[in-house]
Amino acid sequence: QVQLVESGGGLVQAGGSLRLSCAASGGTFSSYVMGWFRQAPGKEREFVCAINWNAARTYYEDSVKGRFTISRDNAKNTVYLQMNNLKPEDTAVYYCACRVDAPTAVFMRPRDYDYWGQGTQVTVSS
Repeated sequence: QVQLVESGGGLVQAGGSLRLSCAASGGTFSSYVMGWFRQAPGKEREFVCAINWNAARTYYEDSVKGRFTISRDNAKNTVYLQMNNLKPEDTAVYYCACRVDAPTAVFMRPRDYDYWGQGTQVTVSS
């Protein structure tokens, strides 16, 4: 059983930055595909970005390209989401997720992931 714990959310003004972390335990983190998703009130959970096992492949949703960066430290069993130039529309609960097979690929659908964290709130004020 894999456990994922997000941290780093908070309240920030538009144009500011936050760095989210997701710590994994209970499995072989270095072989997992990791993803970040977000869900705003009244909306479906949406893909933000993903990274394959060795960080050779990443993929971003269009609205965050150039502002968000996903990275991972396999020695620390942690994936990060650096968010810069935040906008009010980035306000959401952010979730990390992992997929335990197909480590060379990246995946964009929530159903492609096996385990989820509890989420961390990001609020961007205008």
